[in-house]
Amino acid sequence: MKSIVECVNTVERPIKVLQFGEGNFLRAFVDWIIDNLNEKTAFNGNVMMVQPLERGMGDMINAQKGLYNTCLRGIQGGKEVTELRTITSVAGCINPYHDHEAYMAQASNADLRFVISNTTEAGIAYSEGDKLDDKPQKSFPGKLCAFLYKRYQVFGGDKSKGLIMIPCELIDKNGDNLRRIVLQYADEWGLEDGFKAWLNEACDFCNSLVDRIVPGYPRAEAEALCGKLGYQDNLIDTAEIFHLWVIECHKAMHDDELPTKEAGLNVVWTDDMTFYRTRKVRILNGTHTMMVLASYLSGLDTVEESVKSPLIGPYMRDGLFNEIIPSMDGDLEELKGYAADVLERFQNPYIEHLLLSISLNSVSKFKTRDLPSLNGYIAKTGKLPRHLALSLAALMAFYQGTEFEGDALVGNRNGVKYLIKDTKEYLDVFASLTAATYKCNGCKAKAFTETILSKTEWWGQDLTQVPGLKDEVESLLKTILDEGIEAAIRSL
Repeated sequence: MKSIVECVNTVERPIKVLQFGEGNFLRAFVDWIIDNLNEKTAFNGNVMMVQPLERGMGDMINAQKGLYNTCLRGIQGGKEVTELRTITSVAGCINPYHDHEAYMAQASNADLRFVISNTTEAGIAYSEGDKLDDKPQKSFPGKLCAFLYKRYQVFGGDKSKGLIMIPCELIDKNGDNLRRIVLQYADEWGLEDGFKAWLNEACDFCNSLVDRIVPGYPRAEAEALCGKLGYQDNLIDTAEIFHLWVIECHKAMHDDELPTKEAGLNVVWTDDMTFYRTRKVRILNGTHTMMVLASYLSGLDTVEESVKSPLIGPYMRDGLFNEIIPSMDGDLEELKGYAADVLERFQNPYIEHLLLSISLNSVSKFKTRDLPSLNGYIAKTGKLPRHLALSLAALMAFYQGTEFEGDALVGNRNGVKYLIKDTKEYLDVFASLTAATYKCNGCKAKAFTETILSKTEWWGQDLTQVPGLKDEVESLLKTILDEGIEAAIRSL
């Protein structure tokens, strides 16, 4: 079978978007949106990806000259819908660890206007030791600061050459936090006041919220889909039909430059995205994080299986409707309606959303997605949310391992290994706890619970001080270790 590069022509357009991240989500969301803009409006711009980590998908993307297909599937109006689209909006991917000059050369691109990123929840973070002359800096904000400073120098501080940053990382005020860390590096590196003024006046760091379930490469169906396409595509990206992008701008709405409304896309431009973010992160993402590790330990592999499971399904619904939603402010019926729609999306028969994919960075995800619900529920009811407590116990059970494979800790489910992917500092703590000798499972549960919950630097608070939480998590973790996750869920 011929390859996609033999059958599909690339389309040369000005590079208007620099994209930090080359993973499945951005390719089926942002790059899909840009492709629609190119087709339906006068946008006429391509994306240049930047691989934020040394290892990634850049070589595969460049081997296909940036070309790939998205396969969107779902239920619309009671009917099954499938949309195949060949994406031509990606010009290629630069690995700044191997070709730093090519990365910095984009700073001189006069057509460049947007910087978009998705470097996981842990990506927008300060890394001590990053320097201006590193090639590249370790952190994403460090890389961006050096890039923006180069652009400032090339164009002599021309305010018309400022850039619009739209980070997609799922943390609160992602644009504000990115701007804060970039300015922190500017101060540390002794960069001139003119540059900092240019950052503040010529650039806009927007906050944004993204919503689309993207399972990624369809391994089981890839051969059939390639047969339908008539060529080999090693980067097919599957996603649901639904999409929502909420962009909160500080200086002006940029929908004239990114004409999403003209293209008929579900993009909301606003000066306050609080409502949209809280609803989505707490209900959709929070439900994912609450159930994913418990579901995987129970023997399931996908979100659809989890919703339909006679064990995990009720656990998920009870946690969502009886703990997460009651912890929130807002119209109760509206929140329940959104939650019902979310559960329907979770059951999309075309979406094989793997639990292991969702498990990535579960520590920071719990802090962002579920800890506000845990605290909110206690504040509103004076009671402990036991389903959310179980998700913490499941996290400690899932994160047990002593050996590493690359940067991932190796776990074991019924004799089959799985990879635990998170910040190395977190994994080292779990590996050390797992390797220790314990007299009994109760002792092990106690050690894990006291150590992990007291990590104020992880959670932003000492969770051992939350009334009743330590004892509840310890008890549930002991049940998991003694009898299995199913017994712990039934105990609720």
